[in-house]
Amino acid sequence: MNIVTDEIMLEPADNQRLNSLCGPYNDNIKLLEKRLGIEINQRSHHFSLLGDEICVKAAAAILQSLYKQTKQKGQLIDIEPEQVHLAIKESGALEQVNAHLPAYIDDNKLVMIKTKRGVIKPRTPNQANYIAHVLDYDITFGIGPAGTGKTYLAVAAAVDALEKQQVRRILLTRPAVEAGEKLGFLPGDLSQKVDPYLRPLYDALFEMLGFEKVEKLIEKSVIEVAPLAYMRGRTLNDAFIILDESQNTTIEQMKMFLTRIGFNSKAVITGDITQIDLPHHQKSGLRHAIEVLSDVDDISFNFFQSGDVVRHPVVARIVNAYEKWEEKEQQRKKGSEK
Repeated sequence: MNIVTDEIMLEPADNQRLNSLCGPYNDNIKLLEKRLGIEINQRSHHFSLLGDEICVKAAAAILQSLYKQTKQKGQLIDIEPEQVHLAIKESGALEQVNAHLPAYIDDNKLVMIKTKRGVIKPRTPNQANYIAHVLDYDITFGIGPAGTGKTYLAVAAAVDALEKQQVRRILLTRPAVEAGEKLGFLPGDLSQKVDPYLRPLYDALFEMLGFEKVEKLIEKSVIEVAPLAYMRGRTLNDAFIILDESQNTTIEQMKMFLTRIGFNSKAVITGDITQIDLPHHQKSGLRHAIEVLSDVDDISFNFFQSGDVVRHPVVARIVNAYEKWEEKEQQRKKGSEK
């Protein structure tokens, strides 16, 4: 995957046409980001795009084309989500990306771990590419929607490295972002308060190693699962470190985490830039890292698309049903506003 940045200016400058292009709450821009697995930053009519070269070029062309469609015969035309979906399909970008990715990685680069559910292997070309980069790079970012296997495959790679004695310990962490209630109002001691935030990481470990083995490794501090706040002031050598839900880190927290990495250590940072729970005035540390670190050697950025979601088939139907409902709601609101 060739990560590039591109900048475009939509002209002529017209705020009404720009609003029509972006949609309510920038929904059309978010849809482009999610479907193509790219990062789009906007300041007025200036757009900065970052991601896979094929997807970035496609997004730039789509934005320019749709902007032209916002005004026809002197009338302002609102761009609907269906038009964005159709433009992405017509661009053929996702098909080109998958064609350029290896269908399979060599056996010696596959993470092969026997669990109660069988052998863990990548199920999509993007997943195969992601695992290869986790093995080859010191720091790897996995960015994309939920269900694409970002965290699960990272934990699998960590377990594999531990069992091959390539590292001495595994450290799993994620920010404990308060949603609605303050942590202080939750029952229990500090460990019990933050445990629900870390449960998905425990679940992946239990599935791969079994409950008893994980418990023993945690007792020996070979595996450590802790909130991100516990990382401050530490230097982590001979470790495989995973930062999950990184879209909810602040810029300072992301910098703090990345500077903890010591000798003979690997770090995998996963997140979904469309699911940020930080207060509106705070910029996501993941978004900032994409902008700042995209040209740094020994760091790999991997962007997953919606086509990489691997879950029960009914999940895909549920997602599609909710998307259709949201589109109808947007149309209903626009009709009521008129």
